Amino acid sequence: MNTPYQKLVERIRGEISDLEQVIDRALQGWLAIQTASTEQYAYLDSVALNLHSFYSGLERLFELIAGQVDGNLPGSETWHRDLLQQMAKDLPDTRPAVISQRNVAAIDEFRRFRHLVRNVYTINLIPEKMEGLVKTLPELWPNLQAELLAFADYLEALNKAIQED
Repeated sequence: MNTPYQKLVERIRGEISDLEQVIDRALQGWLAIQTASTEQYAYLDSVALNLHSFYSGLERLFELIAGQVDGNLPGSETWHRDLLQQMAKDLPDTRPAVISQRNVAAIDEFRRFRHLVRNVYTINLIPEKMEGLVKTLPELWPNLQAELLAFADYLEALNKAIQED
């Protein structure tokens, strides 16, 4: 029997695996920049793309949650930022917060960087800005991963309760 949130739970868990790979590639690329004597730009481009992918993967999950669970996907000009804020809110009678407020600022930096990557030439990217994001990942990701898994567990419990009714 398909429960309402079964596919969303599977998607969250699948995206977590993909996000881990993207993070590993970003970290490996940053390490390569430190040791490469030539072609550092290629590694910078790789890191930028993986940092972009990290936020994009999170945002895909947030969009699915907003649409399928909240029934409310932001539609304003600032919808990307609004969506992030929405995920940090506890919605009584709907769901608990998906992510903690303490992670919002860090995730928002990735959102802003993703916007930059989409709107400038890679030759204009600032390695120091990327360094801050790369250094954030080892602390941010375990917390964020735990929050996403806890939300998937919440949805599974909700599915179980629906099945028992």
